[in-house]
Amino acid sequence: LSGRDMMAQAQTGTGKTAAYLLPLAQTMKYAQGDAPRCLILVPTKELVLQVERQCDELVKYTDIRTVALYGGIGPKAQQDLVREGCDIVIATPGRFFDIYASQVLTTKKIKHFVLDEADRMMDMGFMRQIRQIQEIIPQKRQNLLFSATFPEKVESLSEEFLDFPTKIEVTPQATPVETVDQYLYESPNFLSKLELLFHLLETKVEEYDRVIIFVRTKNMADNVGKFLQRKATGEIRTIHSNKGQNSRINAMNDFGSGEVRALVSTDVVARGIDIPDVSHVINFSVPRDYDDYIHRIGRTGRVFKAGTAITFMDRAEVYHIKKIEELTEQKITRLDLPKELDELRTPMEEFQEQAREIDGQKRREDPDYKGAFHKKKARPWMKDSKHKGRRQGGRTKK
Repeated sequence: LSGRDMMAQAQTGTGKTAAYLLPLAQTMKYAQGDAPRCLILVPTKELVLQVERQCDELVKYTDIRTVALYGGIGPKAQQDLVREGCDIVIATPGRFFDIYASQVLTTKKIKHFVLDEADRMMDMGFMRQIRQIQEIIPQKRQNLLFSATFPEKVESLSEEFLDFPTKIEVTPQATPVETVDQYLYESPNFLSKLELLFHLLETKVEEYDRVIIFVRTKNMADNVGKFLQRKATGEIRTIHSNKGQNSRINAMNDFGSGEVRALVSTDVVARGIDIPDVSHVINFSVPRDYDDYIHRIGRTGRVFKAGTAITFMDRAEVYHIKKIEELTEQKITRLDLPKELDELRTPMEEFQEQAREIDGQKRREDPDYKGAFHKKKARPWMKDSKHKGRRQGGRTKK
């Protein structure tokens, strides 16, 4: 309300969206003109729709107009909405530029610029677009950054456009929500993780009634989703960035309404998405961006309700779990694998992939580490001083 620039950090599920929407609505008070006065940027289409829904609820009894701009659908309908006039624009960066380039969007009256999930918005993938947006909106404006985590890199990048910001930190950096119980299973390979996942879902059907299963890649999401669709009880959906827009929106809506029991997803829904009563979050694979762990498990235990987060860890992921525990300053409770599960051998290709990843981890910790794959075994003849001049081809160098 003071109009100063601000950085605000608080745990997931504690109401950051309302924390900026309510004061903004109070400041704007009523509809005015056709050009927007507030721009809210978010990283994903799903988050655009969620913020729009929450904004509509909060300004329900005013005449403030909101417009959501996101990709995956044709721009014409969104252009028409902008032409009709709006006060608040909620958008992903790419679609915002598409609409701006069509010359139906005027930016000269924007007085408030909000970055929601600012740490993701300001990583190297989005920073170029944020700089471009700053060039087409007024210099005299209020900048507001909101996120559950603010790494040092983000803070340094934010200095480019924040003027003496007020910093609000509700909880220490990277603190998981206290209402989420965290557990860990050591599972050696992909097939073992599949069997463990199926066992948990089938032996505790009533307990695991609304579950988000996070995986690292889109290909892995498809494979896990197909496996569960064939074998598991209840409706299973898969969501990632290659899925069609309608498919993603329908999956989210059906999961939120309880029609879908489990959602297999990449980190596309890890940030900011608010789905009530998620009973469990399962990390099928450990995230390599450690802040993403905080965001993932924050999908459950929201608004001070109890929730459970379970992580599956293979030998190549031990390193990342240690880093996550250092970041959160919490030890994740280890659980023994169910006795009913058979021990499955790790295929050679997967075993070698894990070994290469462990090599990379050791090299990051010790730049002088040569790597197990690069260590040359001494040949017997090399130990004999008489053959020191012998080359690989078998000839003696005189």
